[in-house]
Amino acid sequence: MNNSLNLQQLLFIDIETVPMAASFQALSTTWQELWFEKISKTMPENSSVEEIFIQRAGVMAEFAKIVCISTGYLQQEQNQWKLRIKSFAGDDEKKLLETFITTCNKIQQQWPLFQFCGHNIKEFDIPFLCRRMLVHGLPLPSYLYLHNAKPWEVKAVDTLHWWRFGDYKNYTSLHLLASVLGIPTSKDDITGSEVQHVYYKEQNLQRIVTYCQKDVAVVANIMLRFQEQPLLASENIHIAS
Repeated sequence: MNNSLNLQQLLFIDIETVPMAASFQALSTTWQELWFEKISKTMPENSSVEEIFIQRAGVMAEFAKIVCISTGYLQQEQNQWKLRIKSFAGDDEKKLLETFITTCNKIQQQWPLFQFCGHNIKEFDIPFLCRRMLVHGLPLPSYLYLHNAKPWEVKAVDTLHWWRFGDYKNYTSLHLLASVLGIPTSKDDITGSEVQHVYYKEQNLQRIVTYCQKDVAVVANIMLRFQEQPLLASENIHIAS
């Protein structure tokens, strides 16, 4: 589809986020008031601020935190594509982000033209990363300094935008797109809406990491399909420890 795109210069990313606290009641009075102010005008009837906090806070950068960032890159060896995945996860969001930035800086030194690639990353993952970096007082690297950039100026490959083909009326989930294209889905264990439960109730961060890594593999396969390349064999997906 895009003969000028170098698949080996793409850094596939996916993030998993959770509310800043396990429940609305666990927030300080100040943050409870800020949450109510944020959602009071859009809160559906017959719902409570507590319910909406559980449903929505995890995708709002002001009221959430990142617990996992998974990255991946493609290499072609002996006429086969291989995907190497590495994840950064933990309860300390600032440390997680610092490690991610350090890794991306090394990648930029090796591949100055690298681009992030993911599903809906222009409207979710990348803005979320930038906001959380600012919250922690971390300087934004040049490749994430996007304050004045228009959406089409952001150097990132977004599979949601590619699938739209210029049609911006509808949102297509990663799960749906993978299913339509006959690509093995990542939703065989948990879904995005269950991440906060797994994090706070089960306290099983590794389960979230595995889910995030599967999303990275799905996006890589979608890009291979767009480029009319064979899909990844399961034995060619390698997870770094």
